[in-house]
Amino acid sequence: MNLLLTFFAPIALLVPTMTVGGAAGDAVPAAPQAREPIRAVSPADEPAAGQVRIEQRVIVRISPPGPRIRQSIAAETAPAAVPRLSERKMGKCVPVSGIAAVQPDSSGRLLLFMRDRRLVSATLEKACSARDFYAGFYLERTRDGMLCVDRDRLHSRAGANCEVSRLRQLVAKDD
Repeated sequence: MNLLLTFFAPIALLVPTMTVGGAAGDAVPAAPQAREPIRAVSPADEPAAGQVRIEQRVIVRISPPGPRIRQSIAAETAPAAVPRLSERKMGKCVPVSGIAAVQPDSSGRLLLFMRDRRLVSATLEKACSARDFYAGFYLERTRDGMLCVDRDRLHSRAGANCEVSRLRQLVAKDD
């Protein structure tokens, strides 16, 4: 029985549905069902977004001085002995685009080599060590494009996050 059912079932599905109508049992095809017309979805039908936010982050990487920068620094200080440096007050911000390289100092500061040949020392907050910044640091670019004291955080490649607590320009001492 099952074999016959599996054979005739597909054929039965192919025969159009017929309804019995009229007096003599004449077969009349069923009336087609009324379908809703297809319409395009308009933007007015979709819910409007309440707020759209587009964000952009720019991360700046400041790396240690390369061989070219080291050679130019050595050329300026050689053959004379290493000059003694003194700190001079300066503003609370330096332009990020003006920083050419960074190097940790033995006294726990970061030395920022500026593109205009200035040398700036950046003192970090108490809990931070300048040694963590041996491979440079990352800095998120601000709207004004400046690195400022007590505002911006430096992210070392070793994982430390520190604020700059003081900026000073280093100049050669006049003896």
